[in-house]
Amino acid sequence: MRKSLAMERTVTPMKKSFFIRLRQQYQIYLMLLPAMIVAAVFSYVPLSGWIMAFTDYQLGQNMFQSKWTGFTQFSSFFSGANDALYTVRNTIVINLLSLFIGLFVACAFAILLNEVRLRCFKKFVQTTSFFPYFVSWVIAYMIFNSFFAVKSGVVNQLLVGGGIIGSGINFLGDPKYSWGMILFVNIWKSLGYNSVIFLAALAGIDQEQYEAAEIDGASRFQRINHITIPELTPTLVVLLIMNSGWIFASNLEEFYLFCNDSNYSKMEVLDIYIYNYGLKYLNFSYATAVGIVKTIASIGMFWIVNATAKKLKGSGIV
Repeated sequence: MRKSLAMERTVTPMKKSFFIRLRQQYQIYLMLLPAMIVAAVFSYVPLSGWIMAFTDYQLGQNMFQSKWTGFTQFSSFFSGANDALYTVRNTIVINLLSLFIGLFVACAFAILLNEVRLRCFKKFVQTTSFFPYFVSWVIAYMIFNSFFAVKSGVVNQLLVGGGIIGSGINFLGDPKYSWGMILFVNIWKSLGYNSVIFLAALAGIDQEQYEAAEIDGASRFQRINHITIPELTPTLVVLLIMNSGWIFASNLEEFYLFCNDSNYSKMEVLDIYIYNYGLKYLNFSYATAVGIVKTIASIGMFWIVNATAKKLKGSGIV
């Protein structure tokens, strides 16, 4: 009896405080409601389609009435697909390189841009670097094709015209250039967006630290090394954790455009693999199973990176 009374005393105030906050801040919850509905309708309700991974679904059938096959599709992916290992390898290598190199380049770019004293030039560079983020992948591919095409590309024309090479290099098709090219494209596309986040973090640094360091005779490089970089490290760690969940997820539109018959062995990622089996070969059950594996692997990668950050830096997101 005493135990139940004690539980009521501890639970009831919490419930009351929740409803009190709900009543006092109902405007905020109402503003959040549309976003929550959109997230539920477009992100969580479609998860009911995961049932196709456990059935022999055929186009036109009711997915809830298809023949149950259990984990057959999953075992096919792990044991029967010879291309699966190469696909997973391409996905991890390309996305890991894009994540780590992209963030470190953006961090360095933000630090250098922050040191620019000419305000007009600083704004011009920041605006120019941010512009590619808004360019669609179709336009981005056209831009890179105009620069790196074998015969008509500006780069190859300059190299051939200058006598540096005898014939044009197939930058967009040769497998040995594929990873470097897609990495360059990703950095070009995301540099401005990521640098804005670091510039916002730089704006929050106490300027008295720089003034004190300057009085003590610290050079500009020493101020960057001992003040700027340590202050940006938490932001860098948070971005690494947040983006780690996307290591197994690639931009389908990007790889659909830059992937071709010549570089397919180095450019086929999991999203292209799922697209081919789901739409081209109409094997929706198998494609759904691969999509589930990709999602679980992404969640696992997020938790691993978050736990590692907690152990090394003492802080994480969750």
